Amino acid sequence: MAPVAPVGLETALERVATELLHQRKTERRWRVFFRLAWLGLGAAVLWATLEQRVGPSATNTPHTALVELRGEIAADSEASAEALVSALKSAFEDKAARAVVLRINSPGGSPVQSGIVNDEIMRLKAKHKKKIYAVVEEACASGAYYIAVAADEIYVDKASVVGSIGVLMDGFGFIGLMDKLGVERRLLTAGENKAMLDPFSPVNDKHQRMAKAMIEQVHRQFVAAVKAGRGSRLKETPETFSGLFWNGEEAVRLGLADGLGNLDYVAREIVKAEEIIDYTTHENLAERLAKRLGAGMGAGAVKALRELAALR
Repeated sequence: MAPVAPVGLETALERVATELLHQRKTERRWRVFFRLAWLGLGAAVLWATLEQRVGPSATNTPHTALVELRGEIAADSEASAEALVSALKSAFEDKAARAVVLRINSPGGSPVQSGIVNDEIMRLKAKHKKKIYAVVEEACASGAYYIAVAADEIYVDKASVVGSIGVLMDGFGFIGLMDKLGVERRLLTAGENKAMLDPFSPVNDKHQRMAKAMIEQVHRQFVAAVKAGRGSRLKETPETFSGLFWNGEEAVRLGLADGLGNLDYVAREIVKAEEIIDYTTHENLAERLAKRLGAGMGAGAVKALRELAALR
């Protein structure tokens, strides 16, 4: 027969266990509270900072409005149509801005994004009766030049890279490699063209012709925009729309650009307003942190809420 603990000792042990459990729950509640508090504080700081996007300083002084186009033109980049159009609207709508300068350093990118910006520049020029000048630094190629031709004039450095009026669609084929590895491609589709340009399937002549026709149509749109923007200044040759690119000095000779000059030169000599105000919408530090930490903060909040629910 097992020994029986005295009633008094048993009651004391129960009290100690109950008190310890209560203390643990209290500690967990406070830990969850502080975690949620810090998450809330962090979210509030990020939200407040995100609201303060970098923009132009308020001024009534006549000035040159600057918008930067840098890097690849893509929907998820700082050179997206959304970001550029927003900045351009602000620049054109400011009555104190004598003219707008679009400073470009870009290898190009999406023809869709480039076309949107080109169309918007043409609309803003007509609406506000205000000139816009493109100033090229290192590169203004492909989609970037698509945008530049909407400007009233284009200025370049003698060593700038300008042109590349063409469209490409690239990819890879893995058929030979799959054969060597003994890999069999098993593909089911509903629709005879659904697997068009699939890199794991043999080349299909019909699909290649269709893809070629599609990019040639986009190329014609590009060429039409260049001709509309440059007009009689363009000295067209058989190579003009071939996808080649030239240095700035040669671009001026071919009518792809109007002259040599940088931002300060254009503001001082062309616009006649030396003060330059930047209207570019820049991604600030808080936005970069939000992109990197947003998912982590969300996961932390979920974890804290789960812990809180477990205490109930």
